[in-house]
Amino acid sequence: MRLKDEINNTIDKMILSASGWRGIFADGENEESSCEQISKAYSIICGAAAFVFFNFLTKKSKIKNIISAQESGDMPLILLGSDTRPTGKAVIDSMIPVLLDQRCQVRYAAVTAAPEIMAWARYTGRLNVNRSAGFIYVSASHNPIGHNGIKFGLTDGGVLAADDANELITGFRLFLKSDDNISKIEKLIFNTNDTSRYELKRTGEGNDNTSLHGSLYDSSLNKNEAYKAYYDFCNEVAWGDDSSGIIREVKNGLLKNPLGIVCDFNGSARTVSADKEFFTALGLGFESINNKPGVIAHRIVPEGESLDPCAKLLEEVNSRNASFTLGYVPDCDGDRGNLVIWDDIRKKSRPLEAQEVFALACLAEFSHLVWTNQLSYDASGKILNKAAVAVNDPTSMRIDKIASVFGVSVFRAEVGEANVVSLARKLRENGYLVRILGEGSAGGNITHPSSVRDPVHTILAIVKMLSIRSAEINGDYKPGFFEIWCKLSNQMEKYRADFTLAGIIQSLPPFSTTPAYNKDAILRIKTQDHAILKNRYQKIFLKEWEERNDDLKKRFNIHSWEAAAYNGVNEKRRLESFGEAGRGGLKILFSDSMKNEAAYIWMRGSATEPVFRIMADVSGSRPEAERFLLDWQREMITKADNN
Repeated sequence: MRLKDEINNTIDKMILSASGWRGIFADGENEESSCEQISKAYSIICGAAAFVFFNFLTKKSKIKNIISAQESGDMPLILLGSDTRPTGKAVIDSMIPVLLDQRCQVRYAAVTAAPEIMAWARYTGRLNVNRSAGFIYVSASHNPIGHNGIKFGLTDGGVLAADDANELITGFRLFLKSDDNISKIEKLIFNTNDTSRYELKRTGEGNDNTSLHGSLYDSSLNKNEAYKAYYDFCNEVAWGDDSSGIIREVKNGLLKNPLGIVCDFNGSARTVSADKEFFTALGLGFESINNKPGVIAHRIVPEGESLDPCAKLLEEVNSRNASFTLGYVPDCDGDRGNLVIWDDIRKKSRPLEAQEVFALACLAEFSHLVWTNQLSYDASGKILNKAAVAVNDPTSMRIDKIASVFGVSVFRAEVGEANVVSLARKLRENGYLVRILGEGSAGGNITHPSSVRDPVHTILAIVKMLSIRSAEINGDYKPGFFEIWCKLSNQMEKYRADFTLAGIIQSLPPFSTTPAYNKDAILRIKTQDHAILKNRYQKIFLKEWEERNDDLKKRFNIHSWEAAAYNGVNEKRRLESFGEAGRGGLKILFSDSMKNEAAYIWMRGSATEPVFRIMADVSGSRPEAERFLLDWQREMITKADNN
């Protein structure tokens, strides 16, 4: 097979989206392979990706005189890092020779967590305000170990917005249509005699590429800078300007009510990040397992059985020290971490569902805004601010219930971190206070000014909830986070001074929601055009609605429906044609006899995996209703796919 054909075949198997470019990079294309090598086609794809991103930055910088920019050191700056997947170094090896040939300023930090390299990029942008800069991060997030991928971003602390990401994808595909471009990248990668040169310390002398361009330092120096930038940024995100003494109150609270955390790092990039140092500096206890980078002990996605080792660790540590009541498991790039808790009501450890985790984080951060007087209310309890939370379309309506208690508006975007971040930015431009955002279906949260999910920020939200308790401060009684929630939600009967995390969870509005990674939430479909599929589905749904209408009223108090589409940052309600959703999310919202939205069913093809996701969400503790709606949704989609 010709090299160009092999490259095209490989790209056809990849998923290129705003959330990242992903595929099975391991040589042999076994998704469970721990092979370190990648094929020649993948090497050229990676080199071409780096070349196109460099040109993208050059275009943004509006450099008119390349020679002058080279001499003055004003060429674009690119930060590089990866998670701990076996193929990560091979991907980096394919990028650096290409970037150096373009006289790009490159800084490589080896293994870094995704939130860490993004904090580093933000810090670098502050230091280089007049230079175009960005990052390339090598990771496939929660996908199996044989997968890998590439994420691109600027210095705003997040991945590229959808428009920029699509421009990059278009440029990449166009670039690889040229035989000359393929040949150029091939020569740069495979004719390099000393591919290890960029791992050496920069001497500042000599004529090698490293010192010539002043671009590559010893990766440990870059790693140290990235680590510090991330550590400092974690403080900025968690506490803000600390004008209300929130750090002091957290530390004082932890002295009175000690709290310990366990972590199953699962060999992820967080093994070499700031987690332990940051938490212990606050006074939190900390213990961990699987903390050697690259030694991935179990399935990467932090869902279901992947949480079992952490749950066992928490039980063991809690038996020795009862203050240890919280644990987390990150994915490979460390931008996501789901939780396990010690449930003192059930007397055992248990995992939390992703939607529960996000709900807790929102509850804590809304309370943070009240406690710091950033949210205020008039005498009747009406909010005086314009405040909002941005979420993805399959986030449970539990968030709507919680947000309404605080007077916070809820806005939804299509699945994809870039979409939710872009929506939040748009809301801020329109005068909204948006402290927290995220994808409830995937767990974790994004806390402003961060633009990426981060388990450290999720943990800190809960730590604030548990440690900032009602007390007299400067002679005045000030309700703690949990009492604020209980008062606003008219649940003071659930408040007690010695509350625990399990008690907080019991106060959440009850919802029955399909977990995103439940096997029943995933379909394999044949129809490539999702607009066609959704139009077929519409005909089936309308027929079934007529047939099931009376039964739905009697069994589940479902009386009416409305269709909504989610594409990028846009939500469109009252769809006439379901096909308008295209490849985006499609939701059928059900209302009860009082015309209150009480349930929904949802569908969307994944942009990062070759699967079609479905789910159901139902108000109340009604697992039988959730199961019925999910099964019904699966049957209708299967019929539409087989038409």
